[in-house]
Amino acid sequence: MVSDNFSWLHRGISDIFPHQPESDNINDNLEQLCTRIDRPLRVKLGIDPTGTDLHLGHSIPFRKLRAFQDQGHTAVVIIGDFTAQIGDPTGKDKVRKQLTSEEVKENAQTYLNQLRPILDFDTPDRLEIRYNSEWLSSLNLAKIQELLATMTVQQMLAKEGFNNRYTQETPIYLHEFLYPLMQGYDSVAVNADVELGGTDQKFNIAVGRDLQKYFGQKPQFGVLLPILIGTDGEQKMSKSLNNYVGLKEDALSMYSKLEKTPDALLTNYFELLTDFPLSAIPENPREAQKLLAVEVVSQYHGKESALTAQKTALEIVSNQNLANAEAVPEFSLDNVEFPAKLFYILNASGLVNSSGDGRRQIQGGSVRLDGDRITDPNYTIENATELSNKIIQVGKKKFIRLI
Repeated sequence: MVSDNFSWLHRGISDIFPHQPESDNINDNLEQLCTRIDRPLRVKLGIDPTGTDLHLGHSIPFRKLRAFQDQGHTAVVIIGDFTAQIGDPTGKDKVRKQLTSEEVKENAQTYLNQLRPILDFDTPDRLEIRYNSEWLSSLNLAKIQELLATMTVQQMLAKEGFNNRYTQETPIYLHEFLYPLMQGYDSVAVNADVELGGTDQKFNIAVGRDLQKYFGQKPQFGVLLPILIGTDGEQKMSKSLNNYVGLKEDALSMYSKLEKTPDALLTNYFELLTDFPLSAIPENPREAQKLLAVEVVSQYHGKESALTAQKTALEIVSNQNLANAEAVPEFSLDNVEFPAKLFYILNASGLVNSSGDGRRQIQGGSVRLDGDRITDPNYTIENATELSNKIIQVGKKKFIRLI
């Protein structure tokens, strides 16, 4: 293996279990296992493609998976195409919507495309991509009964989400009890040595350990990563809360969000989202914000694009040379039917969450068209020519060029 310095392992983690750092037993000490094993470890990380977009919060366990790859180990990415049709009940106060196999397949491909800047897809034997329908879809009733017999209802209800719903008399469906068992059985199917996950996944990862013991395998180690707080500095990063930075976003949009990172989150973001030495973070918060933005954007778009985004963001904030600013994201008007309300264009371009939000932003004075503030919520554009090559801004951080 590449290194016996385990700073790469411990950076940014919340927990390893089991963890007995003074033990020489490879079953109790992950460092000992990494040092003494004569083969690459099989490091599992599962993701259910229940949507189309990943954000920086999702990137954290995948960045740790890349760290294992860089040490010579094998990343085993489980695409939960079968389990996604159930939906992970973790942290949910009601049953998830069940997806079709077609929806899951489409989502899975978009996830893999977004993970390419993070994982090593090219080095031989460093990456296995597996779909859990490979083994779960063929389970017969006898095998499912065997899995169910490994846990009690009391153990299932100890899971925080289930316990809360049971206490509140919110329905819990029997198929949801299958989810932890299926995720655990994934570890058996791929013979995982280590499983990565967020802190909310400890129960599911522990189920995997128990099932591996039941099926005669050595139980995996669990490595838990923190849940990322969003750009609002308060709640976990989530698209629904609009406090996220998406992995598919253009360089300028990513930079503009990250350079506003709350001071209290800067060290946390550097630790979880970059490999930058924590001892070298600038003391000046504004300089740290700009450095963080460049470091993260560079991972997904390259250093040159990150620096261009930094220059463009400065030009836009200072309202200098806006029309000629480089790298402003573009939105095509080809599919817009004119005459069109400005709030509709704001929504269609993704600058706001809905047409209603667009109207509110206009009424609140947050919208500018080529530098001119628009306050009429019914502002109408007669044809595309009126908007050609103009820039719409919403607040200080969101902007697009209309083409």
